[in-house]
Amino acid sequence: MSDRHMATAEPPAGGRTDPALDPATGAFITHRNLLFTVAYEMLGSAADAEDVLQETWLLWANVDLDMVRDRRAYLIRIVTRQALKRLRTLGRRRESYVGPWLPEPLLTTPDVAEDVELADSVSTAMLLVLETLTPTERAVFVLREVFDLDYDEIAEAVGKSHAAVRQIAHRARAHVAARRPRGTVSPAETRGALEAFRRAVETGDPRHLLDILAPDVVFLADGGGLKQAALTPIVGADHVADLLGRINPAASLQPAQVNGHPALVVRLDGDIDAVITVRMDDGLITALYAVRNPEKLSHMRQETTVSR
Repeated sequence: MSDRHMATAEPPAGGRTDPALDPATGAFITHRNLLFTVAYEMLGSAADAEDVLQETWLLWANVDLDMVRDRRAYLIRIVTRQALKRLRTLGRRRESYVGPWLPEPLLTTPDVAEDVELADSVSTAMLLVLETLTPTERAVFVLREVFDLDYDEIAEAVGKSHAAVRQIAHRARAHVAARRPRGTVSPAETRGALEAFRRAVETGDPRHLLDILAPDVVFLADGGGLKQAALTPIVGADHVADLLGRINPAASLQPAQVNGHPALVVRLDGDIDAVITVRMDDGLITALYAVRNPEKLSHMRQETTVSR
């Protein structure tokens, strides 16, 4: 057996490709960030996306490259199939999740915000919309709308006919369009809203909050049963402002770039206690998302590169 086929369990990290590497490893490294992004957008979990990358690497390392016409497409096909398998398992796991489930936040590199479509696709609000699709619809939507794969490539990845994929794509597109945030919100608008939010929390003056909260704003908190968090959505500006007014006064709220958008990181005694992201429509905050589950905060320690 050749050295190339003796794959290690740990996939190679992304970054600059060393010309001395064997072709399989070089191709994987070249496309690793893209593969992670595909898996993350399908799963909403960085930890599960990393597991899928490991599975993809083990399968890819045993592929005969002489039979592969397009290495990028082939790798996307593998990662999609592995993510679909895991997504169906995760659906059952999330049925027993304690309280609201929110996507795992990523501390992203500044350049992600420059690609508006990519930033939109990994935003907390969009990932929650994608949660309402079936696994196959989600895969087709992500591969077509975010990564611009042709229908034949997607059909190969999801095991459907070209005609079926077209129908699924049309259905998923309409479903997402009806639920995604209305209009485009600039990073400056989001930063302004978060700054007003931060001042309101730090001063304990809820009037600042009421000015930026939509009347029917929804607050979702994900503690995963490991940290105290509201077990049901909090709805309405007054209720949400009252809840946020009770944030520990010793906490510091620091701006960060999370999932391609401005966000706030809540720290207590120097440790990350929560990550807060928002959904904005027509200049007002219509949803607030707070992730407190410590198992979901590991990708806030260093930047993650997402790409397409």
